[in-house]
Amino acid sequence: MAREECKALLDALNKATACYHHLVLTIGGSADSQNLREELQKTRQKAQELAVATGAPLTTALRDKGMGAEERAEFERLWVAFSGCLDLLEADMRRALALGTAFPLHAPRRPLVRTGVAGGAAGVAARALSVRTLRHEAERNFDADDLRELEREILQVGKMIHDLEMKVNVPRWTVQARQAAGAELLFSAGASSAGFVSVEERTGPCDPSKALAATVFSAVLLAAVALAVCVAKLS
Repeated sequence: MAREECKALLDALNKATACYHHLVLTIGGSADSQNLREELQKTRQKAQELAVATGAPLTTALRDKGMGAEERAEFERLWVAFSGCLDLLEADMRRALALGTAFPLHAPRRPLVRTGVAGGAAGVAARALSVRTLRHEAERNFDADDLRELEREILQVGKMIHDLEMKVNVPRWTVQARQAAGAELLFSAGASSAGFVSVEERTGPCDPSKALAATVFSAVLLAAVALAVCVAKLS
């Protein structure tokens, strides 16, 4: 039951980490907004909660001296996957800190495109502002507060990784995988080959005479089009 619980928690952590990684890549882009920054904050906090919940049972299981060799090997594989998630989470949090500092949401920016809107500054601003914009302006300190909080959380994740490594000594190079290296690539290549074979079986082999006829027909058609264009220009 403990192993199944760890697998379920690790699966949830993996999904949260992958989601956070995807969101971080959009900072500073056209999709960047206040909602994105808030979603980033929620996602990384959820990932940290899952990391704490996953690390506790894994640590307890791996420190059990009476565990069988096969079961220990399975927990060690889970531990390697767990460590990889933590490393990726910490790296993405550092990337988010750097990008968030470089691309603040409420920094004054000079417009690069003139829209042609005319009128007094007060009137244009009154027309442009909306309830959503006003709310974001009221929360203009969100960037600074979130970046400070992110710095603290990066230190916490780094400390978590160090503490877990001190409690459980599982060198990654000693853990054996359940499948051969590159098995995923071989499976993908096999699937692609099978798909190609199935397409060839449906369409049948290429007939050289038909291919030659198609080529001659295309050449004649192009010559006719070119001749028609020349005639049209001369007339």
